[in-house]
Amino acid sequence: MREYFAHESAYVDEGAQVGAGTKIWHFCHVMPKAMIGSKCVLGQNVNVDNGAVIGNNVKIQNNVSIYTGVVIEDDVFLGPSCVLTNVTNPRSQVNRHSLYEKTLLRRGCTIGANATIVCGVTIGRYAFIGAGAVVTRDVPDYALMIGNPARQKGWMSRHGHRMVNPDKGGIMRCPESGFRYREESPGLLRCLDLEEEAVLPSDLAVGNKPYDAYKKP
Repeated sequence: MREYFAHESAYVDEGAQVGAGTKIWHFCHVMPKAMIGSKCVLGQNVNVDNGAVIGNNVKIQNNVSIYTGVVIEDDVFLGPSCVLTNVTNPRSQVNRHSLYEKTLLRRGCTIGANATIVCGVTIGRYAFIGAGAVVTRDVPDYALMIGNPARQKGWMSRHGHRMVNPDKGGIMRCPESGFRYREESPGLLRCLDLEEEAVLPSDLAVGNKPYDAYKKP
């Protein structure tokens, strides 16, 4: 008996690996050599190709294709209709199946709706790619990226809040968790209160207020 759920309209091919507690919804297709971790959610019309790797607790919204060469770590969020690629210079006449490029989405990052991630890049831990952005280069941990081409417009906390106004010691606080963050060197932000690979405390893993409630008047 399988330990995951797949809607009757979904296809999970023999040879695919799917972890316990994962939910695969309407019209999805998981191909034979795909690897999906536990407690993931695949929304409607998601395709996972041969060789694609998806970690645990990954949320994939409707109309997303995870192509060969894409590696997604734990706790990643993929917004509706975001786009991932695996060949920089595709041509129908030229077979480049042996040249697929690796795209790495590191733990906890968010890819906004309709954003495009050009292949061969790494999206850092807890980075936040805004809706419709086009990412063409590597993204640092916690970076907020918007526009086409995407450029960094600040830092986002692990809870998804933009952090501003550092104090005299360069420390910024997340308004939701209270965690402190500091840019240890140019382009390198770190959380001072919880290691990047640590699990969130249970009392901070459930949101209790809407986003606007944390904005200063």
